[in-house]
Parts: sequence; structure tokens; C-alpha cells
Amino acid sequence: MSTPIRKVLVADDDPDILEILRYNLVPEGYEVFTAKDGDEALEKAKKNLPDLIVLDVMMPRKTGVEVCQLLRAQTAFEKTLIIFLTAVSDDLAQIKGLETGADDYLTKPFSMEELLLRITAVLKRTQRSSEVSPLKIYAFGDFVLHYDEQYIEGPVGKHKLTSKENELIRLLASETNKLVNRSHALKQIWGDDSYFNARSMDVYLSKIRKILKDDPRVQIITVHGEGFKLIVGEA
Repeated sequence: MSTPIRKVLVADDDPDILEILRYNLVPEGYEVFTAKDGDEALEKAKKNLPDLIVLDVMMPRKTGVEVCQLLRAQTAFEKTLIIFLTAVSDDLAQIKGLETGADDYLTKPFSMEELLLRITAVLKRTQRSSEVSPLKIYAFGDFVLHYDEQYIEGPVGKHKLTSKENELIRLLASETNKLVNRSHALKQIWGDDSYFNARSMDVYLSKIRKILKDDPRVQIITVHGEGFKLIVGEA
């Protein structure tokens, strides 16, 4: 069986970045679409339904954050992988990007090799997970994670999840009341345990904790210097 062609949309107002990414991704077997502003990014995303979108945060007409918010509100883009490119070094800006539904981010300036590796790694990882699907439903406390549908259901309703949130909750739920090593989680979900990936994971853990507060029996505790645990107590 042949491997399906993966579609990548790159949106950036820097034409050099668009051309370099196209030049490097096409020979790897990816179908690449480019957009120079937010409105064009929305148009091409809806037309081509890419597997992954690379969004520059500071684009004309609509910012990357606005594009991400508009896409995530549509069912067709609930599972689409989104990576932000940002020239803002402030952690609050990066956190804001992740809270709008992005799966990852890279801070400018970055090496093109790093971005290409991040793109190819995340696409290959999602392809493998779809070929060999793990357990599809995880139940803990009053929560049920619907892994394939990428949402968690709790006492007050459903919460849509990004791919990273989905993977992180699955890892925690599969090891309930057990220590999950921090480095292991980073390597399994992000591919490496770099500082920026570690910061991303901290943001996602914070978001997941907000969801889990709906059931006081369920909590994530941090074990300093080692990792964290998803604790499920008795009613």
C-alpha cells in the first residue's frame, strides 16, 4: 500500500521562508501550499484541507492567532496540526498561541533544519499512530477520553482537544496513579526533551488541570525533578 501524500500549508509574509520550505518539503513527498497573509491562509486551508499548517503569528490582514481560532472553530480543522512561528520571545505570547489551539511553536530566529525536522517528525508520528491505533477510550474519575475523536467528556460536557493535549491525556490516563517521567513524556509526544518543548508541555499540563477541576477526585501532581502523576481518588 502506497503512503498517502501529506498536505502542508505554510503561511508567512516572508517570501524567502515560503520558498525555502516549499523547496525542502516537496522532494520529501509533501504537497505544499503557501499563503502570504491571514486571509489567504484561511482561503487555502478551506480549499485544500492540509494535514499540517505552519502559521506565522505576525501576518497582515489576519494574525496567525486569529487564523488558528477561526479554523479550530470548524469541525474540519479540529484535528489539523498547527505550528506557530513567532518572533516574540515573551512566554506569555507563546502561551497565548497554544491556548488558541496550536499544537506547537518555534521562536524566530530558528534554523530551517529545525523547522523541517519538526514538521516531518510530527507528520510521521501521527501517521504511525493512525496505522496502529492504541486503545480508543480511557475512563478515569468522571472523565472519558475519546482518543480517536480527540475530545474528553466530563461532568460539565465535552472539551475539544488539540493533538498534543490528546496525546498527553492519553499518556497520563494509561498510567493512572503512576509516575510519568518528564523526559519520557517529552520524547514520546514531542520527539525530544528540549527547553522549548518542556515549556510547551507545562502549558498543556496547565490547560489539562483546568479541565480536570470539574472532578475534585482527579488531579495531576508534580513530582519535583522526576515527572508527574494523574491521581484518581475514591468518591
